Amino acid sequence: MRVVYLHGFASGPHSSKAQFFRRKFAERGIPMEIPILDEGRFEELTITRQLAVIERAVGDQPTVLIGSSLGGYLAALYAARHESQIERLVLLAPAFQFARRWQERYPPEDWKRHGSLTIFHYGEGRERQLGYQFAMDATQYEDEPEFPQPALVLHGTRDSVVPAWISKAYASPRPNIKLVLLESGHELTDVLEPMWVQVSNFLSVPESIEIVSKPKSL
Repeated sequence: MRVVYLHGFASGPHSSKAQFFRRKFAERGIPMEIPILDEGRFEELTITRQLAVIERAVGDQPTVLIGSSLGGYLAALYAARHESQIERLVLLAPAFQFARRWQERYPPEDWKRHGSLTIFHYGEGRERQLGYQFAMDATQYEDEPEFPQPALVLHGTRDSVVPAWISKAYASPRPNIKLVLLESGHELTDVLEPMWVQVSNFLSVPESIEIVSKPKSL
């Protein structure tokens, strides 16, 4: 099994969820790659550029995608366009209807006038500028990507960023989607172990690998 983890918006590979899953998979001998989706150029970020980063990370190997928030939306977009490469998906509070909801939160008039928006980048721990091209580029992508692969969606019932009803409405008519609702918010950091139980069962992850040390020579 090969796993690629897609972090959320203004986050990075060192997020608590990313590192939690990396550690869990590593304990079972499974590598997990976590690409930097903004490539260190947050001000130039677009959906298109992030999909290109994912393409390089996935390569031509069969892959499981795990995506958090915007990363979940990106995973769905990529899986819809690469059916033969992506085997399964795990989506954590996926940001479906992204472009529409983004414009509701950040009206384009003011943003376009100034050319950029000040965003706190949690992965870097500081404020960064994000160019207007981010909003414009996002409008070309579908709100709810259609992909045939099996997917597990985990969503918090108290999510105030991406309401849980969005995932419920998405999963309801799609038999390839398994939805699990958890008593948590958007970050899901207080339900990491329950999430791992769901993820490991869904992916049929083996038990931890026991490392047996060799006896020292006398």
